[in-house]
Amino acid sequence: MILPRPTAASDADQIIVLHGVTWTEYEVLLAVRGERSSPRLTYLEGELELMSPSRSHEWIKKTLARLIELWAVERRVALVGLGSWTVRSAPKERGVEPDACYALTERHDRPDLAVEVVWTVPAIDRLEVYRGLGVPEVWLWEEGRLHVHALRDGAYVEVDASVVLPGAPLAAFARALEVPDQARAVVEFLDRLRAQAP
Repeated sequence: MILPRPTAASDADQIIVLHGVTWTEYEVLLAVRGERSSPRLTYLEGELELMSPSRSHEWIKKTLARLIELWAVERRVALVGLGSWTVRSAPKERGVEPDACYALTERHDRPDLAVEVVWTVPAIDRLEVYRGLGVPEVWLWEEGRLHVHALRDGAYVEVDASVVLPGAPLAAFARALEVPDQARAVVEFLDRLRAQAP
């Protein structure tokens, strides 16, 4: 079962866009919001998007993060989970809070992989924000499929397989997200993963 795009306003992400926002104003808003997870703020050269994710958005995000982390544990991939870490750069006038992000080492100034759920079309181009921040790879889940974008020569190119996480079973992640029960999705994914273990 592929989750349908939101048809009711109650299941859509709530998005507000502000124009002409200075970097200082963006940082003040981050400070005022504090450690709360909502609204999520995305900043690109004076444009600021405030987004409150819907329940469906959060369900997909959390399930996908669990699957990625479970795969990494099972395959002994050293992956550092950074959650929705606010990644930002004043000189580049960019800031973003991914649905999930990961690094391959404990020392990092940006994630190696950012994961975004496109449930409601965002107002600001996330790939442009990530490009300016130099994030090597971005996964976009949209309409039941994972799209992998690798940064090459300063631009993102859609690729068939992850460069940051070679061997990551993208199609299996997407299939698991079709199971409407989160616990069952994770258990079934784990069973299939172990059945395929070398």
